[in-house]
Amino acid sequence: MLPRFKAAAVHAAPVFLDAAATTAKAVALIEEAARAGAALIAFPETFIPAFPVWAALSAPIDNHDLFARMAEQSVLVDGPEVARIRQAARAAGIFVSIGISERSPASVGCLWNANLLIGEDGTILNHHRKLMPTYYEKLVWAPGDGAGLKVVETGIGRIGQLICGENTNPLARYALMAQGEQFHISSWPPVWPTRRPKGGGNYDNLAANRLRASAHCFEAKAFGLVTAGVLDEAAYDFLAARDPGAADVLDGTPRAASFFVDPTGAQIGEALQEEGILYAEIDLNACVEPKQFHDVVGYYNRFDVFDLAVNRQRLAPAQFRDGPAPAPEPVPPVASGA
Repeated sequence: MLPRFKAAAVHAAPVFLDAAATTAKAVALIEEAARAGAALIAFPETFIPAFPVWAALSAPIDNHDLFARMAEQSVLVDGPEVARIRQAARAAGIFVSIGISERSPASVGCLWNANLLIGEDGTILNHHRKLMPTYYEKLVWAPGDGAGLKVVETGIGRIGQLICGENTNPLARYALMAQGEQFHISSWPPVWPTRRPKGGGNYDNLAANRLRASAHCFEAKAFGLVTAGVLDEAAYDFLAARDPGAADVLDGTPRAASFFVDPTGAQIGEALQEEGILYAEIDLNACVEPKQFHDVVGYYNRFDVFDLAVNRQRLAPAQFRDGPAPAPEPVPPVASGA
């Protein structure tokens, strides 16, 4: 028998560009989900400190101050904000998946869109950096690497994670399938503007997220948790006050939702678009039967035809090779007086 557990998808807004206050909110949500009996809780993309939607709304030359503030409020993996989330996970005995804007210890201006999977004992089980920032996100975040393309074996199943547009990347998704993924976490922003409303054709974040989550779960024969952010009134008012045209764009951009998907690609229950926590009962035994039809990492493939190699080396700006310290120079004896 495979594990059964209760999962929690957070549909919530951060305290906009305030890492400390957002961390406190995350801790409260972790405690709430644990009281409700959840074994796992997942937070949206870069929940700490926010998603930089302003990069879609105005020219880069007008956003220097917001980039500086984003850098200031982004967090280090070994910093106090993550430490507090880890402590909360351990105290509640719950797995936590959380999106962060990660600061580089080597550069005050280098940021990554990252996601952490934290165990019920507070251990960081996986640290994934988004492989490629999407569209205007490149103005804020640097590309990540393959070090976090891992499926983690846990007591509640094999858990994998991808961030936002990575769920469109068939090779990244297959890399997780090939590690026996059973529960897939995808994290998303609250809105993703691509056009001004008067022209039509704006990106439908809700429809696109549902399509991608369902496609992955159908192909992987895995459960899916979709967690998306919320653009709350405080963030909306802040962005609209900076640029009067921003309100029209935000008003005309579909809002994301949080929901669950089963191994056939069907949505489980209702989607959540109001701020809160959505729960689902997960029975991983339901992953088995669909493998009879299409097992893309088993019998339903041609490994003699297709060959995928994944570089999971963590990238660093430099490799320093320090040799042994030189031996001290001999000190000549002090000459004795005559």
